Amino acid sequence: MDYILNVTGFILEGAKVTGQLYLITAVFSVLLGIMCAIGKISRFRLLRIIIGFYTWVFRGTPLLLQLFFTYYGLPVLGITLEPFQAAAITFIINYAAYFTEIFRAGIESIGKGQYEAARVLGLNYRQTMFRIIIPQTVRRVLPPVSNEAINLVKDSALVSVIGMTDLLRAARQVLNRDFTITPFIIAAILYLLISSVIVNVFRKLEERFSIYE
Repeated sequence: MDYILNVTGFILEGAKVTGQLYLITAVFSVLLGIMCAIGKISRFRLLRIIIGFYTWVFRGTPLLLQLFFTYYGLPVLGITLEPFQAAAITFIINYAAYFTEIFRAGIESIGKGQYEAARVLGLNYRQTMFRIIIPQTVRRVLPPVSNEAINLVKDSALVSVIGMTDLLRAARQVLNRDFTITPFIIAAILYLLISSVIVNVFRKLEERFSIYE
């Protein structure tokens, strides 16, 4: 029992890095995704083309390759980042590309009558988007956003390839030291617990935003 507690404590130290990366990515990728989604449906053709190219590149190439490019490739161009900085930037840009398409589809699913009603009320475009359209969009996109949020937990394990000690790498270090599968079992349980918390949070959010339907 003492061994399990000690191993769990060590793995939880690695889980701190996973948690920090998760929170930073979740917040900034959603914000960036919303802004890009609005830009992609704007009347400015050049902006739509730029955002379309961005989502095409980052959704069409592996996250691991992007992580390698940020951490190992950018130094060739004279840009050197710490492992956590490289991971955070890569994850934010990658996940924002997916959120862009999710929010774009959600915004376009809102009926034109909502825009017309907003104009009748004297709301400008910005007020219409953030007071009328976005709240309804959030409710509709919560299920796919929830899936991406769970994927982010699992994808965070990729940071071990650039030397970061996350939850999974901490478990692997114990495995290499003690030659037992116990740390992997503990890591699996922790991943399941984190995923369960995320699922419950999004379920609560769906209930809260149901008032917009």
